[in-house]
Amino acid sequence: MSIVDKVKQMLGQHSDQARKTVDKGGDMIDRKTGGKHSDKIDRAQEKAGDYIDRNDEGGPSGGAPGGGQPA
Repeated sequence: MSIVDKVKQMLGQHSDQARKTVDKGGDMIDRKTGGKHSDKIDRAQEKAGDYIDRNDEGGPSGGAPGGGQPA
C-alpha cells in the first residue's frame, strides 16, 4: 500500500478530523503571514475541504485541477 493510499484511507475514516486540521493549519498560516495571502489560503482550505468531502462521500478522487473547469 502506497503512502497516497494510506492518506486516502485515513481521510475516509476521519474526514471530520482532517477538515478541522486543514482549517486550523490554514488559519495558523494566515496569522503567520499577517493576512497578506488570506485569499489564497482561504481558497486552498476550500479546495482541501472539497477534496476531503468528495472522498468522504465515496466520489472519485483526482481529476482535473479546479474541478475540471477551464481556467
